[in-house]
Amino acid sequence: MFANLFHVITRRPPPPEAVRQAFIEEVRVRARPVRNARLERLILVAWILIAVKHAAVIWACRNYPVPFHQLWINFPTWLLGALATGLYFGRLRRG
Repeated sequence: MFANLFHVITRRPPPPEAVRQAFIEEVRVRARPVRNARLERLILVAWILIAVKHAAVIWACRNYPVPFHQLWINFPTWLLGALATGLYFGRLRRG
């Protein structure tokens, strides 16, 4: 806007490349990815199953003598679930 004002005040025509850049040559609109309600329900069911599994592993590790900590089983399960969920919702957000 101010560059055009300078040309108006000095009464000089703008350079040709500035005129070419002033026009929009093409506009592309990408449709947002459609949210898949069935897949989102599946993700919810999977997280409920992960929570039940966590509770079962915690209970088993406290009631039976096992040579490892419960997080050796629970953390990778949580991490993969979080990664899969993040990838799905990240794809929706970028789209």
